[in-house]
Amino acid sequence: MAGRKPVEPANDATRAAARAPVVAALDLGQSKVACFIMKPDGVRHADRTIRVAGASHVQSKGVRGGAIVNMDEAAQAIGHAVERAERTAGAPVSGVIVTTAIGQMASHRVQARVSLGSNPIGDAELARAIGMALAQIRLPNRRPIHVLPIAWSVDGARGVHDPRAMRGGSLGLDLLVVSMAESAFASLSHCLELAHLDLQGVAAAPIVASLAALEEDEMDLGCVCIDMGGGSTSAAVWGGRSLLHIESLNVGGDHVTADIARGLSTSKAGAERLKTLHGSAMASANEDREMLEAPPRGEDPSAGPVIVPRAMLKTVIAPRVEETLELLRDRLRHAGVGLEPGAGMVLTGGASQLNGVRELAVRVFDRPVRLGKPQRAPHLADAASGPAFCSAAGVLLRAAYGPREAVSARKLMTRQLTAADAPRVHRGNPLARAAGWLRENL
Repeated sequence: MAGRKPVEPANDATRAAARAPVVAALDLGQSKVACFIMKPDGVRHADRTIRVAGASHVQSKGVRGGAIVNMDEAAQAIGHAVERAERTAGAPVSGVIVTTAIGQMASHRVQARVSLGSNPIGDAELARAIGMALAQIRLPNRRPIHVLPIAWSVDGARGVHDPRAMRGGSLGLDLLVVSMAESAFASLSHCLELAHLDLQGVAAAPIVASLAALEEDEMDLGCVCIDMGGGSTSAAVWGGRSLLHIESLNVGGDHVTADIARGLSTSKAGAERLKTLHGSAMASANEDREMLEAPPRGEDPSAGPVIVPRAMLKTVIAPRVEETLELLRDRLRHAGVGLEPGAGMVLTGGASQLNGVRELAVRVFDRPVRLGKPQRAPHLADAASGPAFCSAAGVLLRAAYGPREAVSARKLMTRQLTAADAPRVHRGNPLARAAGWLRENL
């Protein structure tokens, strides 16, 4: 493919600004590729918000069925999205953090317990527990992309968020590892190479979408964030301010479009237009009398348009959406993820904007459901501030404010996990040890 042409700053001032590091988030899905760029001055610590300097999105190509199926097409779409965002931001990008739901993402929980001495718990004890947990991880043919401490305990007492300075006989740790298929990771890495970009990290779409869409109370009291994309539907389960589980299905909004095209004998473009303008997953008034028109399939010039009642469109859409939500509900139940009765749900992703999806989710899950948007990126343009852009915004929020992970993205991108990847503790005064921990894990 043709090489991506990075933007050239227009003058000396912008050239100087361009030399400062930027964070670029690339949302790679089946329907769209989006790129958000944040400059160093985009982190607003006063109110914990961010300012996005450049945002763009283009139609995705080369991604199908939860996998990259055409490297060149996918790399071209990635290059176009990044180049447009570069021009908007006035800053070049050399590497990106990719958020996606491809690769059959799944979560795995491991536990570790270490004995303590007479001194208070410090970074060394935390690192030792993490190392013991990492040594237990066996994920053949899978690539870890997140390693998150989700629960600490001291002498069996759970609910400890930061055990440092506490005393006890034993320190326990629950570690959540999120992984993707190694083959999908290799394809993604090669695709970024074709687009002349460095892969700086991979973030599971439902996790970073959660960071953009959920309130802190929702993460604490319990919530499920369901990210509904074009080719997949994934979920992140939160409780006690920690990520507890993720689930992913290779079914999304594009499957609804394909069902409409088949059911109404129209083209995929016509089906997408019908879904966007008139589609609904719930019944509405007068839909039996309202007639819709769509182009016929094929290129026969004598063929007339397809004319169907709006009610027929709903009978195609509703079963697919309901089946997807029910399958996700059953997967979460099978995983043993228990939620408090009052825990809510938040829908993100482009497919969540279809009329009636929220109401259908309320019926399937029997819980309060709301539609999520990027909440701490107040200056986004209207075209990039909806539920479809939570994942891209979430990558930038995670880079700015965490949560920090037990293993750096750099290590995760280069090799499989071992106990040696536990944080290294820098000996010396307590401030130096804390600074070492932060350097290793932020």
